[in-house]
Amino acid sequence: MSGAVPSSLRGAVLRRDRDAVFGPVDFTLDGRGVTDLLGPNGAGKTTMLQVMFGLEAPTAGGVDRPPTVKGRTAFVFQRPTLLRRNVLANAVYPLEVLGHGGSQADAKARARLSALGLGDKLGQPARTLSGGEAQKLALARAMMTDPELVFLDEPTANLDGASTREIETALVQAASAGTRVILATHDLGQARRLADEVAFMARGQIADELVRSYCIAKGVAVAVNPLPVADLFAAAAIDVGMVVHLSRV
Repeated sequence: MSGAVPSSLRGAVLRRDRDAVFGPVDFTLDGRGVTDLLGPNGAGKTTMLQVMFGLEAPTAGGVDRPPTVKGRTAFVFQRPTLLRRNVLANAVYPLEVLGHGGSQADAKARARLSALGLGDKLGQPARTLSGGEAQKLALARAMMTDPELVFLDEPTANLDGASTREIETALVQAASAGTRVILATHDLGQARRLADEVAFMARGQIADELVRSYCIAKGVAVAVNPLPVADLFAAAAIDVGMVVHLSRV
């Protein structure tokens, strides 16, 4: 198990103007593989990622992270911020910050970018990239430090099929190499393709009890939270803010 997991939320709540926008949530991320936070827009997926990563501090409850977690995690935003540099320089930047720049860093960045279809754009100003290209650059940059745990917020939202496939392939390869991956998505098909486990969110909470009740009513065996993918997709529809039809997956 890596030094960045297990990471846990303990009754975590985030309030804004006295209203709870997230929680209470109890959740533990451990082991290996890919976890999908699945749910409709506004369900609280992004907030949960930010709280677990440390971008937001819960107003109640707590977050448990291993003491060695610093420098071992990365976060890929849905709308990445790119530096006023070319594509290659953007990818190399995290290693430069750590004092590991130079020819080896350049070679590693070239390989990462080429694997994501950006090998012919190394000298292009990063801020002139298309949306899909920018997202692929953000992923390549995040993986340059070989993080043990990576958080991704809707990494393929509004991307074309080719870009989506390239990013999904990179995530599968990262997980196979030992990186723990957790991502937010409202794309049921993506969850089915990538996830080893799914945590379904609705109204700022893990909706495992709603999913569990539905599956039990349908005669589907269910396990503990997070709900395994096979259990989730065995049901013909799950209504916790969006309806799931297997024929559309």
